[in-house]
Amino acid sequence: MPTSWTYFSTAARFALLEHSRNRLALVLVVVFVPLWISLGHAVVDRTDVRFLLRAVNGTVTAHGNDLSNISGALNAVTLIVGFMMFSVTFKAGSFDQRLAMAGYPRGHLVTAKFVALVVVAAVTCVYATLSVCFYWPPRQPVLLGLALGSGALTYGGFGVMLGAVLRSELAGTLLIIMTSIIDTGLQSPIANPVADKALIRFLPSYGAMQVAATAGFRDSVPVRYLCLGPVWFLGAVLVAALAFQLHTRDRRYAFLGR
Repeated sequence: MPTSWTYFSTAARFALLEHSRNRLALVLVVVFVPLWISLGHAVVDRTDVRFLLRAVNGTVTAHGNDLSNISGALNAVTLIVGFMMFSVTFKAGSFDQRLAMAGYPRGHLVTAKFVALVVVAAVTCVYATLSVCFYWPPRQPVLLGLALGSGALTYGGFGVMLGAVLRSELAGTLLIIMTSIIDTGLQSPIANPVADKALIRFLPSYGAMQVAATAGFRDSVPVRYLCLGPVWFLGAVLVAALAFQLHTRDRRYAFLGR
């Protein structure tokens, strides 16, 4: 009789295997992340940019290309991790539903998906942090990695949620791309001169961007802002789990009331 660990480890192993077979996503991680950061460093002017950083309750002055590296790294990891999780969840959706309806524990399947998400996000964010550090030394590189991880978890959760809810692969991919571009674009003081508006606080990667900027240019650790990403992540997890439960519910008595 299989144990709970056997169910979970098997599901987690296959979830990670699916990610390793996603060649496009692997190419994006290896090539797109350093390319995006490198272009930001080379193209954006080094002129000082002054902006309000709410996480430290004050204004910060930073070189434009350094600030561009932070927003570029966050944009890259949110796009890639969100795309990876959506792609794998969408393609494996029918098979996972058949497994659950055949008796495979739903909780183990869902948990395995999110363990795979954490692993993918961690590897991608470490690579992105090292790419940023290649060009300039942020004040707190570990905190920068945690900030990128917070944003990656948020969009990875969105990817799983969209993969469980949508029936169009193109629609899910476009939603992740457009949401990430608008999200990080509106928060960048370079792209948006009024990036300190109050409404910006409701964007998904707001906490991650605030923590990343703090890690780059200040010595404090804004724990409250670091927790915003996991809140978005938990919300996406809840929606994905409910959708999976709905799609795999027992229909044997669906017609009894008719």
